[in-house]
Amino acid sequence: MDVRADITVSGCVQGVGYRYYTIQEARRLSLGGTVQNRFDGTVHVVVEGEKVLILELIKRLRLGPRFADVRDVIVDWSDSQNEFKDFRII
Repeated sequence: MDVRADITVSGCVQGVGYRYYTIQEARRLSLGGTVQNRFDGTVHVVVEGEKVLILELIKRLRLGPRFADVRDVIVDWSDSQNEFKDFRII
């Protein structure tokens, strides 16, 4: 069963390739969604797919790319809206 996760990542996550890292990891897991920088310095991820795959993505987001310093990952779960066919930056 597909689900949706609304994820906010905080720490040193802008200007370090975090969005591109997120796209690569999400595509490896065949997940759909979006990633974007927010004005408050966080990165916002919306992802849909199998829950077990999203949980794996969240584990990878906690690590981040080499120069990132992830401090917190907040996840809100909901039902999938089947909104995404791929994963992209917005």
